[in-house]
Amino acid sequence: MNRVIHFEIPANDPEALASFYNKVFGWQTEKAPGPMEYWLMKTGEGEPGIDGGFLRRHHPSQPACNTISVASVDAALEAVLANGGKIALPRMAVPGYGWLAYFMDPEGTVTGVLEADPAAA
Repeated sequence: MNRVIHFEIPANDPEALASFYNKVFGWQTEKAPGPMEYWLMKTGEGEPGIDGGFLRRHHPSQPACNTISVASVDAALEAVLANGGKIALPRMAVPGYGWLAYFMDPEGTVTGVLEADPAAA
């Protein structure tokens, strides 16, 4: 079964928003390595939950987004298209993590799919 493994919150100022969530909820945040403005957040340990990240907002109505772990991004996108969804952003490498793509379900909700592959580049 494929599970939600990550969530993202878009922000006009990712560093400031990461600080807000740190102060309000005690989440641990740190800038991800590399050139992209992305802050990773650890939301806790020892109980159910997932970690996430903050990224720079690219569009005023950019939604928060969940990411689902899949064995194959390509197979997941084929299933999305076969069942009435659309590809929002095609497969791309996230160096050191894997292959990521975003889709829209039939009601327009954007969700990511991630295929783990530390060699992705």
